[in-house]
Amino acid sequence: MALKTFKPYTKSTRGTVLVNKDNLWKGKPYKPLTSIKYSSSGRNNQGRITARNNGGGHKQKYRNIDFYRKKTNSMATVERIEYDPNRSCHIMLVKFDDGEKFYYLAPQGINVGDKVSNGPKSELKNGNCLPLSEIPAGLNIHNVEINPGGGGKIARSAGTSVTISGTDGNYSIIKMISGEVRKVDSRSLATIGVLSNPDQKNIKIGKAGRSRWLGRRPHTRGVVMNPVDHPHGGGEGKSAGGRHPVSRTGQSAKGLKTRDNKRTDKYIIRRRKNKKG
Repeated sequence: MALKTFKPYTKSTRGTVLVNKDNLWKGKPYKPLTSIKYSSSGRNNQGRITARNNGGGHKQKYRNIDFYRKKTNSMATVERIEYDPNRSCHIMLVKFDDGEKFYYLAPQGINVGDKVSNGPKSELKNGNCLPLSEIPAGLNIHNVEINPGGGGKIARSAGTSVTISGTDGNYSIIKMISGEVRKVDSRSLATIGVLSNPDQKNIKIGKAGRSRWLGRRPHTRGVVMNPVDHPHGGGEGKSAGGRHPVSRTGQSAKGLKTRDNKRTDKYIIRRRKNKKG
């Protein structure tokens, strides 16, 4: 999918680069598969801000995506490919032979009218969902389950995919785009193909207003605050802070390890920070 530029009628349009959506569905989403999306604006159930710089944004409806792909023994036809404001990749509306419809993540190269299927012994084809044990090594896959039946969790954003590099007993060894190599139960489902909209990484917002449409509020640097508001605040004139960079709550911003999940450490073969190891 190509990028879209604009004639420089204004300063903002000179630098704006967006993704061309001419090939996508132009109508409204399929209503039975949508739900109301409430904006929390970064506040918790007590009304206190826990995630700063969030708020506003354009009104959106949530599209209920089926990450589980549990409907088997039936073929589905891709009815249309749509833009989804809740994620970076595109989605596709599929209709099964019995008339039931679902939203799935759309891989690259999928077209309206193509057939997709789920479950064991499905064809090794773009958009089909199979257990990891039936997918050969080297194929690009996405929407990978961590636990069997738990729904796809790995590789769900635009242009991403992972590959199977081997097997170890009842586990498949997958290499993620971050460089991490880990073991996943071979009964877990995964979908074949690379996810759509790879040009998402090349867009340029162009103006502050577009960030506000996305729900992003302005971010204030810590060094321009007062000492009561941030550890970097204060000082006469411009000041570098006089200490190693930290967050507003004092947590280190220079690579402090925050992972604390020893239960799953045994499944990680190589960490993402040690790509050459």
